[in-house]
Amino acid sequence: MRLALVGAFPFPAPQGSQVYLDEQRRALEAAGASCEVISYASLATGLAPRRIRSGPSWRKPMADAALCVALIAAQRRQHFDAVLAHNAEAAVVAVFARVFTRVPVIYVAHTVLRYELSAYGPSPWKRALDRIGSAVDGWIGRRVDAIVALSDDAKSLLSRQARCPLAVIPPGLEPGPPPDPNDTLRVCRRAGVEPGRFVLYAGNLDAYQDLELLDAAASLLGTRVMPVVVATHDVRDGLARLPNLRIVTVQRFEEVRALQFAATSLVLTRRRPGGFPIKLLNYMESGRPIVAFGRTAPGLSDGVDARLLDETAGPEQLARVLRELADDPDAASALGAAAREHLRAAHHSPALASRTLAFTREITGVKPPTTEPA
Repeated sequence: MRLALVGAFPFPAPQGSQVYLDEQRRALEAAGASCEVISYASLATGLAPRRIRSGPSWRKPMADAALCVALIAAQRRQHFDAVLAHNAEAAVVAVFARVFTRVPVIYVAHTVLRYELSAYGPSPWKRALDRIGSAVDGWIGRRVDAIVALSDDAKSLLSRQARCPLAVIPPGLEPGPPPDPNDTLRVCRRAGVEPGRFVLYAGNLDAYQDLELLDAAASLLGTRVMPVVVATHDVRDGLARLPNLRIVTVQRFEEVRALQFAATSLVLTRRRPGGFPIKLLNYMESGRPIVAFGRTAPGLSDGVDARLLDETAGPEQLARVLRELADDPDAASALGAAAREHLRAAHHSPALASRTLAFTREITGVKPPTTEPA
């Protein structure tokens, strides 16, 4: 199949959406598909937003209009069988381009805007932004040809307004060997921590990550006894907003990966439903124990392959769980090993690529190639 993978963001970049799109591209190509990535990198200089961070910006409407033109032009060159539109903006772009291309649009829903959009605005605007996010979810769900949800929770939320087939296909990752011990030690020294003696969060500092909760838990743990490190490519106002966290700027994913494999435990404080945090796959790969909220850690089970908190849990409960993992390394290692096995079983990229292609063929009517007899 000839597929356009559309992302309304800079690409490549060390953020979850971009990492997921690139992993999907590699898996689909290994399964025999022909893929072209169309993103802000496809635009002429000056049209693409300069910042990597997610969320609205005044430059994006112009960039998205240019992305629509780029998709139409690419279709005339390639004659795609389908568009896989990653995230809501890309889905809107692909729907408008479909007027000219007539190519089916499959929306790969990284999140549910009804719950995420308000994270980018002031607190008094929350209810209005939630309604706008819900309206956008509904507009997309009534116009795309199909939706790929990344979890059962996302499918349940999106199906309330969708008028098209939905399939649950989680993101994939093939686990690799651990980082070189010397590289790990060097990265830990730069972060000012010792291997095996710190808690790690890896990712952006956007409001939907609920990092204030982690900051409050860190103050209870005591930053000297158990430092809580945040590895991010975009510090922004984090130093002032999160004073109890040790924020480390990283430029390469290899540095993040080294810290993940060296941490006592890995934490994810995001609570907004509907998404699948891509960092969760990297957490599982490291074989270190994961602490998260149940609704945003699809597939994991409390006490089996993670420690999962109730949505109402506060900093005291989070600090207690992190302390328990630090005090019981055998139990922590067992949880981490089980999480890595779950990654192998539930997020095997070749199998997920085959499911994605089968679903795409079902939506488009493109039949698989037949093998000619010798």
